[in-house]
Amino acid sequence: MDKLSILNIVHDTSVDGPGFRTAIYAAGCTHQCPGCHNPQSWDKDNGSLFSVDELFDKIEEDEFANVTFTGGDPLMQVEGFTKLAIRIKQESQKTIWCYTGYSYEQILRSQRLSQILPFIDVLVDGRYISSLRNEDLQFRGSSNQRIIDINKSLINGNVIIWNGNHVLQNIPSLIEL
Repeated sequence: MDKLSILNIVHDTSVDGPGFRTAIYAAGCTHQCPGCHNPQSWDKDNGSLFSVDELFDKIEEDEFANVTFTGGDPLMQVEGFTKLAIRIKQESQKTIWCYTGYSYEQILRSQRLSQILPFIDVLVDGRYISSLRNEDLQFRGSSNQRIIDINKSLINGNVIIWNGNHVLQNIPSLIEL
């Protein structure tokens, strides 16, 4: 069975998306952005191995919290995180936010990376750039990073920025399980 390298699981965080969330911190990141707030996450070997089932059980411990994939970069382990996202969408009503150093456009160009997109609700994209740091930004570290409504972006064929609505509805027609 596939295992994901996970640095940490944090319940009831409110900094990685709206409301209370269970944040899954992936181990491994090749972006290695200067000024990164989590450089210990760069090395995949710093994490502990979890199966999708184990992670899903951890997520279900808090029935009211939504989910955030962060890290590190979850897309470094995109196959496993896609399986986890599919399981979440099949068995719960939770929204999923995903943070990545890749741009949305880079993800779309990659068949491997884009497999997760239909199963997440919001993508915070782009490398952290310390010279663009702004502490007033909500849910992101630097002004180049975008908070993208994935469902609307996939439907419209262009980037649609998340409007700050804390209730995101899943669009079942995009999810072919």
